[in-house]
Amino acid sequence: MAKLVYMNNVSLDGYMEDERGAFAWFPIDEDVFAFQTELLRPVGTFLYGRRLYEAMAVWETDPALAAKSDLMADFAGVWQAASKVVYSSTLTDVSTADTRIERHFDPAAVRELKATASGDLMVGGAHLAAQAWQAGLVDECELFILPIVVGGGKPGLPTGIRADLELLEERRFRNGVVYLRYRPVGP
Repeated sequence: MAKLVYMNNVSLDGYMEDERGAFAWFPIDEDVFAFQTELLRPVGTFLYGRRLYEAMAVWETDPALAAKSDLMADFAGVWQAASKVVYSSTLTDVSTADTRIERHFDPAAVRELKATASGDLMVGGAHLAAQAWQAGLVDECELFILPIVVGGGKPGLPTGIRADLELLEERRFRNGVVYLRYRPVGP
């Protein structure tokens, strides 16, 4: 059975976006970027909310982005190789190949996808990820903790949900970023 993984970049105080909706405070680092690309390589399907899908689609729709470096080209190739499911009640069309729209999040359909998928699934987008957590579908949580406090914004983890976690892996990068990989334990 495939795993459903939630991966996110968050500030030290736990936010994925600041109060203005910006996330441009992420430190650019080749080591972190290459490591993230390797983590995404086995992903067969990305489950996205509309906003995150639209932000990530540039990895396929803007060839100039991949042309900037070998690292960016590798990431673009990894991203393009995976299927995408976009959960949106408003999106009418997609701009990337191997992408479909679902109007609502159906935990039973995601369980079936996990059971039949040949590669892992990754969920992204705050609202969508919260639904996956609430349904008990998240098998692993991977966080990149960035060395900045932003003071408020959109939380990187869902609120109102309790999950006990077991630390599986940790890694420190030269730029102060810390990677943590957890598995939910218990009911």
